[in-house]
Amino acid sequence: MMFRATRLRRLAGTVTVAAMAVSLVACGSDDATSDGTVTLEFAQWWGAELPAGEFDKIINDFTAQNPGIKVKLLSAPYASTKQQLLTGAASKTLPDVVGLDGAWVNDFAEQGAITDLSKLMTDANYDASQLASQVQVEGKTYMIPVVNFVYPLFVNKDLLTKAGVQNVPTTRTEFLDAAKKISASGGDVKGWVLPLDTAVPNGVQNDVMSWLWASGGSMVAAGKPNLTSAPVKSTVEYVKSLNDAGVIAPGSLTMKEQDKVEKFTNGQVGMMIDSLAHINLIKKNKPDLNFEVAALPAEDGYTGERGIPYASWGIGISDSTKHKAEAFKFVSYLMSQETNAKLSTIANGFPGNKNAEPDFDNSDPLFKTAFDIYQQGYPANEFVGLPKSEDLMRSFAEQLQLVLTGKSSVDDALAKSQENWSSVIG
Repeated sequence: MMFRATRLRRLAGTVTVAAMAVSLVACGSDDATSDGTVTLEFAQWWGAELPAGEFDKIINDFTAQNPGIKVKLLSAPYASTKQQLLTGAASKTLPDVVGLDGAWVNDFAEQGAITDLSKLMTDANYDASQLASQVQVEGKTYMIPVVNFVYPLFVNKDLLTKAGVQNVPTTRTEFLDAAKKISASGGDVKGWVLPLDTAVPNGVQNDVMSWLWASGGSMVAAGKPNLTSAPVKSTVEYVKSLNDAGVIAPGSLTMKEQDKVEKFTNGQVGMMIDSLAHINLIKKNKPDLNFEVAALPAEDGYTGERGIPYASWGIGISDSTKHKAEAFKFVSYLMSQETNAKLSTIANGFPGNKNAEPDFDNSDPLFKTAFDIYQQGYPANEFVGLPKSEDLMRSFAEQLQLVLTGKSSVDDALAKSQENWSSVIG
């Protein structure tokens, strides 16, 4: 399946941040050594989210099979990686290989920071039919999703039980009711958590538009913004109703995704929408937390398929690297059936190689539950491939903040967002 810039639906540290900041402003790795050995710098956030040492094993297997290539991992949390790659892309000084979020691809490609992978695949006689998806701009592939993560509903079962909620909510009404009961159960616990920090505005994608997609809605029609439509208005009005009911954890306007995960891990919120990639992190930090994952609640009465927000650990290659062939050899290794199955299993994600199968027998049971949810719905993330997608999220977050603070009506905020988006998308 191909994902082009005009197509809007798709399936979403081992070094210190300071050290990474220095590394990412370098223009890839040094030239090959006198013995011909090439060192590839690989900047990503994946290593920080995997069990300790697991990613290193995969890298070591590659270097054992390819003694003429070394890989230097530059691992840091997502937010730090993003900021450094944005800087490197603007100055065309990215490391040789980079982990990518689909929201960055259009801008990076337009800047000439990442290279055309279609050409590298052709040069290497690579069979692209094994790839579950590719992210393209103007018909050229710039990112290959390595591991895909759905964003289901995470539920603290103990908090639900304490609040007298017997079943995980499946509709918006049930969710609001459960959130109210959790918030009223005592202490500083709230029913839901919503990160809307405009510096890292992916909460719009993961925590707001996910309600729209779960009910089969779309924020785009015929390639143009559709933010004043009834489904989008219903979504924003629902989020406002959660805020008005006082069930959202305080600090939303400055909260980032990692803050959301921390609050859930610490038992401060009963429910959140989050990536499967964080299951390992949650269980590492709070092994006794009793939680499960479930499908996102839909509008009352909705019986169609539910869109499931998801994000990818995507991979791309710097256009400025002197070692494109070696870099693609590394990419093709990560996308091989055996390696991709192994990586997706330890990451609690779904393979980017459509022939790979995750090992459910030895993985966390929540992984299998999420896979069942994934199969029952359809993957949805309309931000992938949009130009300046993070700016779109940011402008929407700014308008939503005005709604939640009583400074704007829903209609006015959506009209303003429609105007802002139209100036970008066209």
